[in-house]
Amino acid sequence: MQALELELRGEHITLDALLKAVGLAPSGGRAKAMIAAGQVQVDGREELRKTCKLRVGQVVAVHGARVRIVAPAPGRIDNEET
Repeated sequence: MQALELELRGEHITLDALLKAVGLAPSGGRAKAMIAAGQVQVDGREELRKTCKLRVGQVVAVHGARVRIVAPAPGRIDNEET
């Protein structure tokens, strides 16, 4: 199983945006279709809400991959938000 991590930049990320951000879905539309088809689990449970808010510590599983949401490293400066 492929294990990935996503550093959360804000308070949350939506499920469809996460799938696209880590490359498990080629587009937002495809991500929404995967969720609607019941192909995605959050913390071990099927999740059908396309824009469900995910926070640090949660785990998303889809197609043999697991994505753990982690907090940014302490002291990290993110130039995209300045």
